[in-house]
Amino acid sequence: MPNPIRTLLFCALLLIAASARAQLKIDIIGGGANQIPIAIAALKGENTLPQRITDIISADLIRSGLFKSVDAGGLPSVPSEPQEVQYPVWTARGADALMIGSVTALSGGQWDVRFRLLDVPKQQQLVAYNYQVSTEQLRTTAHQIADAIYEKLTGDPGVFSTRITYVVKRGARYELQVADADGFGAQPVLVSNEPIISPSWSPDGASIAYVSFQTKKPVVYIQSLTTTQRTVVANFKGSNSSPAWSPDGRRLAVVLTKDGSSQIYLVNADGSNLVRLTNSRAIDTEPNFSPDGQWIIFTSDRGGSPQIYRMPVNGGNAERLTFDGSYNVSPRYAPDGKSFVFIQRNGNRFNVALEDISTKQVQLLTDDGIDESPSFAPNGRIVLYASEVRGRGILAAVSSDGRVRQRFTVDIGDVREPAWGPIWKGH
Repeated sequence: MPNPIRTLLFCALLLIAASARAQLKIDIIGGGANQIPIAIAALKGENTLPQRITDIISADLIRSGLFKSVDAGGLPSVPSEPQEVQYPVWTARGADALMIGSVTALSGGQWDVRFRLLDVPKQQQLVAYNYQVSTEQLRTTAHQIADAIYEKLTGDPGVFSTRITYVVKRGARYELQVADADGFGAQPVLVSNEPIISPSWSPDGASIAYVSFQTKKPVVYIQSLTTTQRTVVANFKGSNSSPAWSPDGRRLAVVLTKDGSSQIYLVNADGSNLVRLTNSRAIDTEPNFSPDGQWIIFTSDRGGSPQIYRMPVNGGNAERLTFDGSYNVSPRYAPDGKSFVFIQRNGNRFNVALEDISTKQVQLLTDDGIDESPSFAPNGRIVLYASEVRGRGILAAVSSDGRVRQRFTVDIGDVREPAWGPIWKGH
């Protein structure tokens, strides 16, 4: 097993907030199969906005690797309603889909934002939405539009309006940050001179569980993102680590050493009703609930080397899931519960891998560097993970089929511990 501090701190991130005035750079390596050619026409009136909504929408869609941008400029007039669209023009440009719309200023600092998604070959409207939002909500609205387009054209929920969390280390200071999925709007949840590790989103996206060393030992906390109230969940003798939420948000799995070696326990979200789950002489750690709440997947060296196991949430025999290689750690269930991602050592490399639970087939999603802390997007189509470049932590992402890879770089320090939040009901 790796050094616990290094493992728990050694997992990365990415992007930074507009408030920090850092330049975000996203490099896309590879492309998805059968990319959808889409034209994003400028919204009528959007030039009066602080930032063009269509730039955000286009960046979201292209970053997914599933869309190909079609030039929407150079026309005498840009359509904003379906009846204004000259379909032969867009057919000639190779567009299968076209987005049009408008932005109109309202009283009280509000904006009316309208968009229409059109099927060019069939010459018909697919989706139409109107939003009335404040200036501060325009970026979120752009992400929501991108989500609607993504879902209509792929059949999967979009995740552009979700959030991520990560830890940034600057000198001796640690910051737990929350940002939009594209890295903008980052805000500190906690700032400390002691390590912060293992952030884990509550299922409703309203709280984050994490481990803080501010008392010179690892303690598990839950912090509300709306009230900033913080609750101690596990502060027992020894180490308290690796919090993982149950799907209903009522309990957490935690790893404690209070009875000897690292073992997995269940505890209510208010810190009550502690129940021991594993009873081995090995190191059992990194628990993660199945989406249906019936299983817990975890890392254990009970077989002599770190491997992935699963057991019923109410206890029972543990089943070994990984057999390929002598080092497999950090498992995380896919949202559909049919597979899981994990980190596999290959020589001197540590890479993101995916295993189908029923067939036991393993696919390596990355093949270079030192990768850690994989985390599924809530639609299961992207895996966020930590990597290291020249000794500095960065965020990277890979599609669940391994075809599209992204690297997020920005000079903000050492970024670690990424976790992708749920589709937040508050958006």
